[in-house]
Amino acid sequence: MDHDALSPTEISREITRDPRHIPLGLLDEEYGSIMEVLGRIPTDLELAMYSVMWSEHCSYKSSRVHLGRLPTTAPHVLVGPGENAGVIDAGEGIAVALRIESHNHPSFIEPYQGAATGVGGILRDIFTMGARPIALMDPLFLGPLDDAHCRYLLDGIVRGVGGYGNSVGVPTVGGQITFDPCYRGNPLVNVFCLGLLPVERLVLGQASGIGNLCVLLGSRTGRDGIGGVSVLASAGFNEESDGAKRPSVQVGDPYEEKRLIEACLELLDASLVVGIQDLGGAGLACATSETAARGGLGMEVNVLAIPRREPGMTPVEVMTSESQERMLAIIEPSSLDEVLRVCARWEVEATVIARVTEVDESGVGHLVITEGEDGPVLCDVPAKSLADEAPLYRRPLAEPANYRSGLIDTTVETLRSTSYSEDLVAMLLDPSWIYSQYDHELFVNTILGPGEADATLLRLAGPGVAANGRSLALSSDANPAWCAIDPRLGTALTVAESALNVASVGATPKALVNCLNFGNPTHPEVMWQLSESIDGMAEACRALDLPVVGGNVSLYNESQGRDIDPTPTVAVVGLTGTLRRRPPARAWQEGDALVVLGTWSRTLAGSRWAREIHGVRSGALPSIDLELHARLCALVATLVAEECSDAVAPELVHGLHSIADGGIGIALAEMAIAANIGCVVDGVNDHHELFSESVSRIVVATPRAEELLARATAAGVPGIVIGEATGGRLLVEGVIDVDVDRLHEAFTGRISSALGETVAH
Repeated sequence: MDHDALSPTEISREITRDPRHIPLGLLDEEYGSIMEVLGRIPTDLELAMYSVMWSEHCSYKSSRVHLGRLPTTAPHVLVGPGENAGVIDAGEGIAVALRIESHNHPSFIEPYQGAATGVGGILRDIFTMGARPIALMDPLFLGPLDDAHCRYLLDGIVRGVGGYGNSVGVPTVGGQITFDPCYRGNPLVNVFCLGLLPVERLVLGQASGIGNLCVLLGSRTGRDGIGGVSVLASAGFNEESDGAKRPSVQVGDPYEEKRLIEACLELLDASLVVGIQDLGGAGLACATSETAARGGLGMEVNVLAIPRREPGMTPVEVMTSESQERMLAIIEPSSLDEVLRVCARWEVEATVIARVTEVDESGVGHLVITEGEDGPVLCDVPAKSLADEAPLYRRPLAEPANYRSGLIDTTVETLRSTSYSEDLVAMLLDPSWIYSQYDHELFVNTILGPGEADATLLRLAGPGVAANGRSLALSSDANPAWCAIDPRLGTALTVAESALNVASVGATPKALVNCLNFGNPTHPEVMWQLSESIDGMAEACRALDLPVVGGNVSLYNESQGRDIDPTPTVAVVGLTGTLRRRPPARAWQEGDALVVLGTWSRTLAGSRWAREIHGVRSGALPSIDLELHARLCALVATLVAEECSDAVAPELVHGLHSIADGGIGIALAEMAIAANIGCVVDGVNDHHELFSESVSRIVVATPRAEELLARATAAGVPGIVIGEATGGRLLVEGVIDVDVDRLHEAFTGRISSALGETVAH
């Protein structure tokens, strides 16, 4: 394939003469860059591989310049961004792997398979690090429940998450559901996974050792998912194109995934694998080029050796297919027989498809693809050019025209209602129907499950990891309403909320992963939103000592020319000390004093009450003092840990609930429903204080208010008694008066009732 380098004139002429790059989603200048890298015209296979590897989904070409501003290091971070998953040290020889991903566009086209294969992909991200997946979470964002198609999507997505997770044997232990018109034509399906591993089993996705073999494990390669990342994740939706995109959605097999998990972990335990990589976005094109590039070596692939499940597949189809349940393992030749034996025992197909090669005289490792030892060379490209050298765009940023005026709009602060009790009832929404579709008790590790507390709490234990009394806390959070008003402050508030949720079950926040869901990056306003959101996340994470160990960027989330609201989703993981009992939940006991710890706000901007009851989406969000928030998190984590760690609990905290979405009103209502006990509140003066969503606050139910307030003062955290838990009504004097039974009736069943109606496509 040696050719004289093309001149700029020849490159320009070729772009005009044969625009075959356009259907692949490559720009003219990108096609030109490929010819400059190669010094010649690329083959069809090479061009197809560049198109998927240089897509937004794989290369982050529009976001990489901004992501570098996030804090990613800490003494306990073992693996940060850039690998398949982040990994932190949990102590005592245990490591925790965590990752969050999106499967937005596939889930709109095929809701069941889109969501199911999103789960399958995130599981592989975890066990490719050597970790056993032990928990999933699924933040979901859809259009309004009164829309029949949105109900159809919700039903299919939830069944897909449950069908795959339940079948493969990994519990779905939490998540989030948001309904908003901006997702009507572009739902978001974000999936988080966490796994545990002995530190010594940690393995990276790189090809090392010249002459080592590359073994493809798992399912055969089919035509499902061909070009998925470039077809689906790099364009918006319209009614005419949706049907054409349907073949690009992958089809999952959770039972194959289960066998693949067990086979891979056994191979890793036996030290039979020197590197391993899952096949997700861009399929073999990604797995081969990335492992070679990370190892600083080359790779020679025999495309004819790749097992296929459909006849007549071309090399382009084979290398870019995103068929699920596949892994690429790098092994020493002497280990091959034992690798094949282990895989046969688990009924996992294993085939040698490539070998690791040395670099050329210039020190460059090449990805070479042939049709057999004596067959033609179909591809010969520098591996790093595919994996690491996609164009890096500094796209124009433009503050939205109405941004400043929206922030100073005081309309929201003048809003009134004839019945705040009815408003509160209308905002209640119980996601328990969604949780009921998932098994969240697998591994018998769940201490606090979905909806019981502000965060999920799991024993730090699993197969191969003995229980030691410590626990993991998980919380996934997003508030697109905040971020639509002010993406920088809204994202900081979201990070702060998630950290406080983790602290509320007695854990110290240790790491964060993010899924940044935004609109079309060619719109300067969208890139401004993304840049601002990253800066808000960086500021909050630094203040809270919270490293970002991984993430995902999902762009082109638009439908009919309208971008979604900026939706940065974060998942925070925390660790507890030894616990002797379950932490307090979202409830209280008769006679408890109700104390609010933290700062107060009266602004209604960004609140559910303003948005859902009055349709107002403007105004200045509540500010946040991140130093105070850090002190609040530390205080809350300490108070809860004390309740759970001593032989005799001090019973200073009977229950607690952080205040954010829906304000104090929703927090009080949810605690009253959980306890089936009402409250009398005289420390909330009006609907501004009732529905404001300042995040640096938490309601604590205590039998000893003075002692609790003294602890708060010593920690530098404000506190005030607002009322007492008693009776059968939620009574906020002069503002709310509603029976707890009515709250419960409104809270439960809203989603299941809506889905019980005729669901149309």
